[in-house]
Amino acid sequence: MSQLDLTQVPVHQLSQLLQSRKLSPVEVTDAYLTKIDQQDSKLHAFVEVYADDARLAARGAEAAIQSGHSVGPLHGVPIALKDLIEIEGKIVTGGSEAMTSNRATRTATLAKKLMAQGMIVLGKTHTVEFAMGGWGTNSLRGTPWNPWDLQRARTPGGSSSGSGVAVAAGLVPWAVGTDTGGSVRLPASWCGITGLKTSIGRISTYGVLPLSPSLDTPGPMARSVEDVALLYEAMQGNDPLDPLTNGLPYTDPMTIMQRGVRGVRIARMPETERQYASADVLAAYDRSLSELEMLGAEIVEIKLPFLFADVAAFNLRIMAAESYALYHKLIDDEKAPLDPHVRPRIASGRTVTAQAYIEALRMRDVMKAQFSVALEGIDALLTPTTMTTALPLEDVDQSKAPAHYTRFANYLNLCALALPNGIAPDGLPTSLQIVCRANDESMALRIGWAYQNSNDWHLRRPSAIEVA
Repeated sequence: MSQLDLTQVPVHQLSQLLQSRKLSPVEVTDAYLTKIDQQDSKLHAFVEVYADDARLAARGAEAAIQSGHSVGPLHGVPIALKDLIEIEGKIVTGGSEAMTSNRATRTATLAKKLMAQGMIVLGKTHTVEFAMGGWGTNSLRGTPWNPWDLQRARTPGGSSSGSGVAVAAGLVPWAVGTDTGGSVRLPASWCGITGLKTSIGRISTYGVLPLSPSLDTPGPMARSVEDVALLYEAMQGNDPLDPLTNGLPYTDPMTIMQRGVRGVRIARMPETERQYASADVLAAYDRSLSELEMLGAEIVEIKLPFLFADVAAFNLRIMAAESYALYHKLIDDEKAPLDPHVRPRIASGRTVTAQAYIEALRMRDVMKAQFSVALEGIDALLTPTTMTTALPLEDVDQSKAPAHYTRFANYLNLCALALPNGIAPDGLPTSLQIVCRANDESMALRIGWAYQNSNDWHLRRPSAIEVA
């Protein structure tokens, strides 16, 4: 074990090594904290690192496992949480300079679940302010550095930018993000990792700072589909404090994940949507479809009654209206230290009338029904996750959003998995998005697992960061 780089071991293997006592939680936690200490001054993935608390928890986990008191297979595994997720007594800023003294008075249900299973929280990761942005930038609190290009700052993807960078760079084995318009999937795409946008109600949002309560969904981020499935399984479940979780049956994605895709019917995106993706992204997308077909999936055409852009516009209307209702006091305070790119996005909700907002909610039900009809007999719809590989920060147009292929899943309450599917000629990762019906995360993970086990794109790593 002394020759093993512990920060490169996937969680499903790390868990086995910890439970068999071949590895100690103290060793693993120290390895990650050392790497954070060496590299995060460059990467800026973490808002705060709980080094002392993490080491104390690791010693407790070690004692419990050695004495036969392990609480489960994930006991002793480190994790990072996006800086929207509350832990009682800890600062939670939501990525805002205006909230740097905001100390949580409660612990989010999902954080309680993870800690109850023995996971060790290493710290909080950066986010776009109030989670309102897909590029991953934060003008006042700093933008995490995409580790795939150490010379030129590029988009890490947002809003779960710090979680994406931390996982991609091996600062943590996995992390939790949130997704309202693509905020788990965009950083997964540009950072070359795997991320799951869950259905509404699958994971409690109690204790998670909101952006748009009608759309917000927490989700797991890791390097592989198998690890994402493990973290999803650990976070899901009914919560009396979150009514949206009521009535959804518990699902075990692990039971069907390895069944393969023979006979699974997968739709390619409509031809009209291809124009938005770069040639490199489209080449990787087409190659992915061919690979799944060789694995036994049936690739079919689909006709949708709407364009992705039309759905995205309704999604944005709800996001703007609800986020402005939540944060209007700060947004309207000209002296408040807010990101100059985020303030106008949320301020646009000021002009959304009640009629327009209710119309967006009404059309949501209409379009859900239309999409259900279009997807009849089809198990999944595949698209690229992002339109391009990660852009240089100086090329970003902050008045636009990179979420063309992601927002429709939020508006229609679908689940969606983003996973690496290539390396473009510029040396940057591309990503495939697998979109399935609401509450059918198991199918998305099944398709993703089959695809990921037929190639090694998810095993590719960004260039090692030189230790000063």
